[in-house]
Amino acid sequence: MNRDTLILNQKSAHTLGFFDAEKGEAITQITLPNYPHEFVVDSNREFAYVGHYGVENSGIIGDNGGCDIFVIDIKRREHVRTISAWPYFRIHGLAMDNQDRLYAMSESHNVMVIYENPKTATAPDRALPSGGLKTHLFSLSADGETAFCLNLLSHTVTKIRPWEPTVDPVAMYPGKKPEGNCLAQDGKTLFVTNRLDNSIVAVDTSSLTVKASAASGQDPTRVYLSPNQQLFVTNYQGGSISIYDQTLMPKGVIELPADPIAVSFHPDGTTAYVSMTNDQVAVLDVSSTRILRTFNCLAEPDVSFLLPAHSQN
Repeated sequence: MNRDTLILNQKSAHTLGFFDAEKGEAITQITLPNYPHEFVVDSNREFAYVGHYGVENSGIIGDNGGCDIFVIDIKRREHVRTISAWPYFRIHGLAMDNQDRLYAMSESHNVMVIYENPKTATAPDRALPSGGLKTHLFSLSADGETAFCLNLLSHTVTKIRPWEPTVDPVAMYPGKKPEGNCLAQDGKTLFVTNRLDNSIVAVDTSSLTVKASAASGQDPTRVYLSPNQQLFVTNYQGGSISIYDQTLMPKGVIELPADPIAVSFHPDGTTAYVSMTNDQVAVLDVSSTRILRTFNCLAEPDVSFLLPAHSQN
């Protein structure tokens, strides 16, 4: 009988793990080249695409790192193929649009690469500049026509048009060291966390102006929109998650046993899975914000994705 499965990247263990989400037991650990980072799953939950960052963190000096994307067959739980991103290194942010086209960001070169059919691609079909420096993550509109790039070193958000190569990036300043980001469901608002300001801001995606802001906990690295339309902000040095509505009105704080790294949600909105710096995953009841249980994993858990039991048949 199938159970809900949590797919979890474990960066410093160099693995992508498949866990029984109820029992917290590892089902499979897929070993990958050193320091895989972000990953995305296609709409049919057939393949996961894992970016190869290739060094431990963004502070590592040198023109080095990974320049590949690893293709994971979810049903077989196997690494079945590798796609090149050459000559672009340190692949970090990843996204897929509603046509299952794959977008990936090279942090070392501040370049987005695009694969029109990642199931068969061997190299990028397109590449375009992010318009910023040390571009780490990005948010993508559902149709893939617009992306918002988060640039750690230029302290900017840049709006780019991936399918219109003659349109220049447009920059705005949301705060110091913007990193966490997510789009509202209607695409009209981009939520951004500023790590050095300890803040979250709401950016109007049309005018690229800040229309609301709020204080966060210490070092807010990520922001996620939950299925019930609330914002969950991970306070990386604060050992907590701050919750807001979309006007940025605070709705509570969840204290954790360690600093949070990343969050994913069950599609039904009842449960959240929090990767933590103590090499554990905390399972949260979303409505009560209570920790239901924790389970151990391998070194430096990061991005996760909940695969419901009914989707695995």
